[in-house]
Amino acid sequence: MTTDVTDTGLGTIRAGILGGGFMARVHRTAARDAGGELRAVATRSASGGRLAADELGAARAEIDAAALLDADDIDVVHICTPNATHAALALRALESGKHVICEKPLATNAADARRLAETAASRGRVGAVPFVYRYHPMVREARARVARGDIGELLTLDCSYLQDWMLHPTDDDWRVRSASGGSSRAFADIGSHLCDLIEFVIGQRISALSARTRRVFDERAGQAVDTEDIVAILVETESGALGTLLISQMAAGRKNALTLELHGSRQTLRFEQERPEELWIGMRDESRLLLRDPATAAPDSARLQRVPSGHAMGYQDAFNGFIADVYAAIGGANPEGLPTFEDGFRSAVLTEAVLASAAADGRWTEVAA
Repeated sequence: MTTDVTDTGLGTIRAGILGGGFMARVHRTAARDAGGELRAVATRSASGGRLAADELGAARAEIDAAALLDADDIDVVHICTPNATHAALALRALESGKHVICEKPLATNAADARRLAETAASRGRVGAVPFVYRYHPMVREARARVARGDIGELLTLDCSYLQDWMLHPTDDDWRVRSASGGSSRAFADIGSHLCDLIEFVIGQRISALSARTRRVFDERAGQAVDTEDIVAILVETESGALGTLLISQMAAGRKNALTLELHGSRQTLRFEQERPEELWIGMRDESRLLLRDPATAAPDSARLQRVPSGHAMGYQDAFNGFIADVYAAIGGANPEGLPTFEDGFRSAVLTEAVLASAAADGRWTEVAA
């Protein structure tokens, strides 16, 4: 079971949220589950902030982000705003003495992400990025099995993250334009999750890659688009394993299909985010479907399982586990596998490597350590 905030010795952690959309609601639910108190919300406008505060159940709405970041009664700031605003808001929060949970991408370039990771460390603040797919118990189970050598030597990877919410030319969102979403969309938005999960589970980094990108529509809803819809990547890991990654927001019928398949010299492991209660184990002579069960799971998987086997856990449960670990870290704990600003920086490095390779017609590009 996850560590509850009441175990930190810090008392009730007081939270503020920047933003009022879907992710703000997910953060609010997880913060409450961890025993936190939502003190304030701020959005782009005072009227929007009041509406968001009512919907999220915050004690008050602040007139703007600066007022929330400077408030004395807030311990941790949850940043759920458009991508291009993340770095400046996170830096201001850290400089105001706050702990920070910032939606990915942490920053739209690696230099800013590095600065944030260094600032959090130098000020002794917790900085976390919601790479929450780490918090599915069966992901932790896969990680434990790789670490103890069950699959043997990692040979290849076959991984993808597919969605369909941008399938039509009328589909539009602030993320499609670099001014608000950053220079990458499909990779920074969902490919970052996939690569974080790969490196987390296999326990090694992607050392080199070759990438191609595609923008299907130059306009959406009558407005120009300057970010990619699809990314195809060949990767090589530190141990020499080779892999293919396909990232698309235009795969009809796929809503949130993050799939991780690892081929070892003895076993294959396959995890599908849309079937989070399962882990497929393939062998030469047989295959098995392992179902989530805290009674038989690896310890790091079992600690995240709040309900018995047969009672489905999903995305919000994973997010709840992530926030509980962040709040425990604020209280001085060191939760296993917590994604920090260092991981946000790593994601920015990978994003820049993907874009550089794609700009060079898929040239193999070394990824900085």
